[in-house]
Amino acid sequence: MIRTLKILSMLLSYPDEELPARDLSEALAGEALLPPACRGKVTALIDDISACDLYDARERYVYLFDRTRSLSLHLFEHVHGESRDRGQAMVDLSELYERNGFRIAARELPDYLPLFLEFAATLPLSEARDLVAQPLDILSALAERLRRRDSPYAAVFEALEEIANGAADAGEVRALLQEPDDDPGDLAAIDRAWEETAVSFGPAAAPGEAKP
Repeated sequence: MIRTLKILSMLLSYPDEELPARDLSEALAGEALLPPACRGKVTALIDDISACDLYDARERYVYLFDRTRSLSLHLFEHVHGESRDRGQAMVDLSELYERNGFRIAARELPDYLPLFLEFAATLPLSEARDLVAQPLDILSALAERLRRRDSPYAAVFEALEEIANGAADAGEVRALLQEPDDDPGDLAAIDRAWEETAVSFGPAAAPGEAKP
């Protein structure tokens, strides 16, 4: 088990209990998978969530990741939107999980990032790095969107950039960032966005591949 990826998965999950902050911070330091500066930011996020009232932590999480479409934690939402290609990509990713003996709860979609990271944590490190690199353009765009909001959650995505093999495609990241960064407080705009036809700006996975 790659503890760092497991912890990043936990941090991006809906806050439903208090985090064991000290244990998580010690696990990050012990594994030493992240550079010190990056690890420090993740540790600061752990402390921030731990110090936050659970109700407030949940409200912040929902506001960011559930009500803000441009920050969706469903990877294929950013690539395929609601197009037919998303269904096949889901199937491919589910088959990847199944081939590796990884079972998911019926309520979770396979492209949900915390689930994706939980699976990656079960792989050998080299394979996990390659897998995390596949949606790296999306992860980098999300990191930038969160930085613009001064959100401590940006630390998780910056950590994933460090872990992934390779670098994001600057052109693809720019294309993702050109999409409207919606305001979750503007309910009318959100309704309009969900009604519009989604635009795909990333390459679809080849048949038989599970590439977000």
